[in-house]
Amino acid sequence: MGGIAFIEVILFTKHLSIMIKSGVPILEAVEILSEQTKSVEMKKVLIGVEKDIKNGASLVMALSKYPKVFSSFYISMITVAEESGKLEEVLSYLAEHLKKQYDFKKKVQSALLYPEIILATALLVGAGISLFVLPQLIDLFESLHVKLPLATQFLLGTARFMKVYGILFFGALFGFILLLQAAIRLPKIRPLWDLFMFAFPVIGGYLNQIELASFCRNLGMMLKSGLPITNALEILSTSTDNTVYQGYIIKMQAGVKRGSTLFHSMDTQKMSFIPALASRMIRVGEKTGNLDENLLYLGDFFEEEIDVASKDFATVLEPIILVMVAAVVAFLAFAIISPIYEFTSAIK
Repeated sequence: MGGIAFIEVILFTKHLSIMIKSGVPILEAVEILSEQTKSVEMKKVLIGVEKDIKNGASLVMALSKYPKVFSSFYISMITVAEESGKLEEVLSYLAEHLKKQYDFKKKVQSALLYPEIILATALLVGAGISLFVLPQLIDLFESLHVKLPLATQFLLGTARFMKVYGILFFGALFGFILLLQAAIRLPKIRPLWDLFMFAFPVIGGYLNQIELASFCRNLGMMLKSGLPITNALEILSTSTDNTVYQGYIIKMQAGVKRGSTLFHSMDTQKMSFIPALASRMIRVGEKTGNLDENLLYLGDFFEEEIDVASKDFATVLEPIILVMVAAVVAFLAFAIISPIYEFTSAIK
């Protein structure tokens, strides 16, 4: 967010809502918040917003000059709030929404932190053993003059390779990872990558629920604030990073513009990653006039599913990693100790 923490935007929104509700004029409220904030970057932004409001700009016009801080979703919500005269109400609801979004991101990051640490540690330890330990074993085992087990021969082959090409191998591996990261950002490759990740066992379903929860929550929030559905879908199509859902949203928007309902637009298009539960709830919401409430309910529902999946993910992953580590340790122990045992037995 342009060097500004997301929590700073949440606090600004919440405090602005409280002050406006208490009768403090917008200009004075922004001035107070700019003085109180401890973030140097946020202070600069709020001083700029304050100057623009003094010069006659509306709040939304002043905020829209900082797109890296205030997203298109945020600006759209403030626009609706000013037009409807419900600024304090929308700001309060927006602050609550942003807090939920913040907590949601923290849950996802927390769920992925454990496997990331384990994998990073495994790679570092593996690289250290391969580059510094295995090459030292070559002379030792060759001096024993005994028939080496297959596991030891494999280990020695790996050791010789690492002794000669180890740095080059890990350099190439690191380069490949950087190249892959750059490649998946390309417009032609990103859609294929997103599809691949969604189709990946276990992880794909988890990532899909994250996107689904975000879509339902954001669309429900905008509709609840009075934003027309075509405008809301247009904002979502430009704000989402996932190309699969971006394509879905563009199709929904085209269908709604032609006069179709949101459910019909989803039903007639191939949207295989949106579950039947979501489409049925949307259909019921459109029929009863409670589409915004149903979407917000779906957002909360899928967030709870993600929370449960995160805990299950960590529970399942831990024994798998332990088994893998134990298998590697057992292999190394057998490969190293076995020829030494053969050598000592031959001496006796």
